Amino acid sequence: MSGRLASVPLGRSGISVSRVGFGSAPLGDFFEKLDERTAIETVEAAFAAGINLVDTSPHYGNGLAEHRVGTALRAVPRESVVISTKIGRVMTPAAARFDEPAPPLARGFVGSLPHRPRFDYSYDGVMRSFEQSLLRLGTDRIDILLVHDIDPWSQGEDMVEIRYREVIESGYRALDELRSAGVVRAIGLGLDDHEYCERFLRDADFDAVLLAGRYSLLEQPALPTLLPLALEKGVGVMLGGIFNSGILATGAVPGARYNYEAASPEIMAHVARIEVVCARHGVPLPRAAVQFVLGHPAVSTLVLGAVKPAEIARNLAALDEPVPAALWDELKAEGLLDPAAPTPSATTTTSPSRETA
Repeated sequence: MSGRLASVPLGRSGISVSRVGFGSAPLGDFFEKLDERTAIETVEAAFAAGINLVDTSPHYGNGLAEHRVGTALRAVPRESVVISTKIGRVMTPAAARFDEPAPPLARGFVGSLPHRPRFDYSYDGVMRSFEQSLLRLGTDRIDILLVHDIDPWSQGEDMVEIRYREVIESGYRALDELRSAGVVRAIGLGLDDHEYCERFLRDADFDAVLLAGRYSLLEQPALPTLLPLALEKGVGVMLGGIFNSGILATGAVPGARYNYEAASPEIMAHVARIEVVCARHGVPLPRAAVQFVLGHPAVSTLVLGAVKPAEIARNLAALDEPVPAALWDELKAEGLLDPAAPTPSATTTTSPSRETA
């Protein structure tokens, strides 16, 4: 590595995070079953590369990702790592009867621990989820605790409003108590839905948002209201899903995924047009995808997944070469990028992400 990753403030939370964090969703056997040793070595490689933020969740493999992250955590000083995990699902660690079939796998996951999840955003549900995460991770405190998956896609149109009120009227009190007690340093939201993020930020006092897929090189629906609101309130923004489930990493190739599904012809055509512009400027599509989102002043860090140590190096390499400003200008001129989207300057693409040794 050419240096260590620089750290930046996560809003007004008092927490400093590396400009690239590690996202552990793939370690829950998302789309493929992983070799156990390789999965743990991938987390270790992230720490060795200077990444100090690791994001996980009970949802990822019904606790499998948290267990794998916890194994890697035992090899590093606890104070050197910022741990982010989530609430909203409580696990039952055994079937009601031993002859019951294994619980069904969550959408997209092909492996998991044999535990049964249930949604619970109540005061007691938050406390139980928090305690279970501490045990799986092998730690006594969590740095960032996020409300997970309050959106119509996860909850269904008939339940999402009920779950939202459950957080605001019950679960939030537990989050606030944990923050006040110091066992959690920051509380926030881990959502795919920018509109529900906005509602939460207006209805309660949160420190951070992990937004997945709603601000990327492909689409920017969070640009007009959520990101300015986060700046106004001093809420730190972590971005996940910046490749929109893969298509901005692979390009418009057969089998490319968008929002966890096979990309539609319209999305494939849109990404193909972006690729053409990137090629004219000699910039790989993934590099443009990474550097574009870091250009917004509300964004503190990117949460990028990996399943092999080499993928950590690949993710960080996207920070090293500058992207010419003319590429952003052409994307806007072609109607492929919101004209109001802030973009990084070619002279600052390495300095915010790396510090020389």
